Amino acid sequence: MSATASSVRFIADLHLDPGRPAANRAFLALLAEQPTPTALYILGDLFETWIGDDDDQPLGEQVAAGLRDLAGRGCALYFIHGNRDFLLGEDFARRSHLRLLPEHTVIDLHGTPTLIMHGDTLCTDDVAYQTLRRQIRAPDWQATVLAQPLAARRQLAASLRSESERALRDKPEAITDVNPDTVHDIMQQHGVRQLIHGHTHRPGCHDLLVKDQPARRLVLGAWYHGGSVLSCDTRGCRLLQRPAPAP
Repeated sequence: MSATASSVRFIADLHLDPGRPAANRAFLALLAEQPTPTALYILGDLFETWIGDDDDQPLGEQVAAGLRDLAGRGCALYFIHGNRDFLLGEDFARRSHLRLLPEHTVIDLHGTPTLIMHGDTLCTDDVAYQTLRRQIRAPDWQATVLAQPLAARRQLAASLRSESERALRDKPEAITDVNPDTVHDIMQQHGVRQLIHGHTHRPGCHDLLVKDQPARRLVLGAWYHGGSVLSCDTRGCRLLQRPAPAP
């Protein structure tokens, strides 16, 4: 993948996990690529599950080391929590040289004000998920979970993942996509005409109108079969699909 000295990359929904070595290798290969981008924004679900910064599985440190190396080459690293890694905290961010951002953040992307987010808050038709989201994002709930032993947290993460997979199978596809009115309202609220997000696993570029002005929504894909990367420079943005690495 080509890049320029002023390129900015966006990724989301990597769902890194010890049981998915191909995705792990693909991500680490992305971090090692030259030339180094100016910035990398990770818009949530970097990990399939994250049970706390004290998790002792090797994958976390491998990812942190790769991010540190990229930061050492001059790339600014940013992270927005997803629905799978919402417990990722300041300790892992420090070890990885990541800057944690609010869930809705506006950046200046080569002169264009751009709203970036994970994207789950746009799926307002999925009422059951939004109810669960409010529960697991509550500080008291998170503090209670993080106080439990690692083994108990692993069991909870496995249970939540299994329930999520079951719920997705039972829901119509339209419910798990963004609500167009919610997209319009949040872009109008933040005064932007460009939005970048993940979560839905439906990569693409969508044209729309915000206050009767042309706007667009750029959606990142998941890393189940190769890698989805949005690369932006002064010439514009390109959504690229990286091939899956050889076993």
